Amino acid sequence: MKKIFVIIWIIILFGGVGALFWYNELQYQLPTPIPENYKVVNPGEAVKLSSGLKTDKTKPVFLHFFNPACPCSRFNIKLFKALVAQYGQQVNFAIVVISDKKYTAQEIRSKFDLDIPVTFDQSLAPACGVYSTPQVALIDAKGKLYYRGNYNVSRYCTDGKTNYAQQAINGLLNNNNKILFSKLALTSYGCRLANCKY
Repeated sequence: MKKIFVIIWIIILFGGVGALFWYNELQYQLPTPIPENYKVVNPGEAVKLSSGLKTDKTKPVFLHFFNPACPCSRFNIKLFKALVAQYGQQVNFAIVVISDKKYTAQEIRSKFDLDIPVTFDQSLAPACGVYSTPQVALIDAKGKLYYRGNYNVSRYCTDGKTNYAQQAINGLLNNNNKILFSKLALTSYGCRLANCKY
């Protein structure tokens, strides 16, 4: 009887560890489920930016969709900051906070240690076809979507060959309208958007 109790206890313990691992890691390795009423926004479609988002109209706009509670978003901060440092003179960068908790723009800027625009406009996600975080929406100077997708192949990836966000910026700045992104670049991974109903 004692052996059976120990075996059951070990099974429960390993089951709990497995469930924690799934919740904290494996779920983010799978594509984010596509919302029921999702509307695809294709490259070349016009994206209306909120009037509160002040940007230089002569430059492309890089929207960084961010949820402070999302582990994938938190891992992505360093990569996003590197892109801002490298391309900040050529591209307008802005952070779009998608969260069911309230934050101030200053709290978000402090997390990134960057002085760039922060918006809480929830309508930007469906306007750009975004339904998970972290995601990129790169919009050209004419207001048309150039790229919507992932930063890279996984949240730990540091391989330049799969740095899709940087490839998109370079493609847009070099007027390359024939750039093709792989399925891994365009399939959303990460955290489902808070209160996503579209």
